[in-house]
Amino acid sequence: MMRRLLLATLLAAIGASAQAALPEPIARLAAEKGIPEDAIGAVVLRGDQVLVSHEAARTFTPASTMKLFTTMVGLDVLGPQFRGRTELRTTGDVVGGVLHGDLVLRGGADGDFTADVFTHMLEKLRTKGIRKIDGNLVLDRQLWQPARADAGAPPFDESPEAYYNLIPDALLLNMNLQTLDIASDAKSIKASVLPELDNVRVRSELTLVDRDCTKWEDGWKIPEYVRNGSHLTVVLKGTFPRNCSKTNVINVLDRTDYAERLFRATWERLGGQFNGMAVEASAEQSRAFNSGASTLLAEHVSRSLPEMVRDTNKLSDNGLARTIFLSLGSLQADPVQGSRPLPDAAPTEIPGGAEAAPAPMTTNARSEMVIRNWLRAHGIDDTGMVFENGSGLSRIERFSPEQMAGLLKAAQNSLWAPEFLTSLPIAAIDGTMKRRLKESPAAMHARVKTGTLKNVVAIAGYVPDANGQQCIVVVMVNHDRAGNGNGRALVDGVIDWVSRIPAQ
Repeated sequence: MMRRLLLATLLAAIGASAQAALPEPIARLAAEKGIPEDAIGAVVLRGDQVLVSHEAARTFTPASTMKLFTTMVGLDVLGPQFRGRTELRTTGDVVGGVLHGDLVLRGGADGDFTADVFTHMLEKLRTKGIRKIDGNLVLDRQLWQPARADAGAPPFDESPEAYYNLIPDALLLNMNLQTLDIASDAKSIKASVLPELDNVRVRSELTLVDRDCTKWEDGWKIPEYVRNGSHLTVVLKGTFPRNCSKTNVINVLDRTDYAERLFRATWERLGGQFNGMAVEASAEQSRAFNSGASTLLAEHVSRSLPEMVRDTNKLSDNGLARTIFLSLGSLQADPVQGSRPLPDAAPTEIPGGAEAAPAPMTTNARSEMVIRNWLRAHGIDDTGMVFENGSGLSRIERFSPEQMAGLLKAAQNSLWAPEFLTSLPIAAIDGTMKRRLKESPAAMHARVKTGTLKNVVAIAGYVPDANGQQCIVVVMVNHDRAGNGNGRALVDGVIDWVSRIPAQ
């Protein structure tokens, strides 16, 4: 409680402080880059001392620094034991090597559910003596509501097939990704795709051009897929340089198609038989499967949450960030299973004391409520904050520099401070900071999360001053001149400035 009061007092001090001018070298650099000072929000704290408070209460578009809210609250609420899980279940019986009934693939926010993992799960079925499945493959994505947030979602940008744009569901097999290997010589192009999917092939309609191989994306177009009966063809279009080899990862296939075809190819390779089809579970079916009447045949649990958080922040993985965010509104840690679903939302009361049906609430809304409650409990005013998906890949998510500073201060006092700190990119060493600040005293010492979108550059994290005292640093730039390295120069300039501050 005392820590919360101290944090609230410190944040009030930031808010009450006069709009301190940016450090002189940063103000000069902003002028050189043509970025007005009111497009920059910044907070620098050294202990309880406010060194910089510039536009600190204004909300900005944060880009991927939003992931710090998701991951810190995730560590504190879900705990380090938390693991997503995937299950293969059935309500049928196995007689003479034949499963008489449906095989249910139940999603539980498992961010490590790769094609290899799926293969191992199916191998367990074979070791149990199951050789034939006399039923359907039922895909249970109902943990999150809506079950398919990706369906009908408008593209964020011009590359909806790219991994960073992937919108996860609770049963995301191999991230729905295909790995394309494209190689050309002077006259021809060869293309192949993995993993192996039943009756899926790739066809190149790429045109060879004289262009540097490093600029291969200049002629890239979103691949299409064509259905012909039970066969699917991924069609590559656009242009491609001569004498060039590249690997690209794409998300273009329908998710039901992808799961069924990966299952068929893998099950057949393991010597199994399957004459059914893949179907999506309804909410009612999901409740029946999970009521306790079904039998668990195989399971997989993801890596521990601190490991997932590390990949989320170091690599700025949007899919993992969204998965952690939605887990906050749907799951709780379980010391044996890794995780288990939260109870349904409690019924709400209506005038007169009667009880209404449970108010429909999306998983996204429940997750946002968890984060807001955590912030308020830690003395952080959430007024003005806007959440969309918890990853920062958003044009509407917003928070203020002082709100982020509050989070970073609370994180320092958390039981899970070591896990959180370890997840942040280290300047000049790894993650999204690997190639930055190599000549600065901050190199190898500053731990900061980066964020970049069109017209947005941001950083947030911890930077030691010249005497090694840890400072909280938040800088956000929202301006149409933030691109082309201008915004990055500004935020890196602040980190460098902090690293050179002497003790006072």
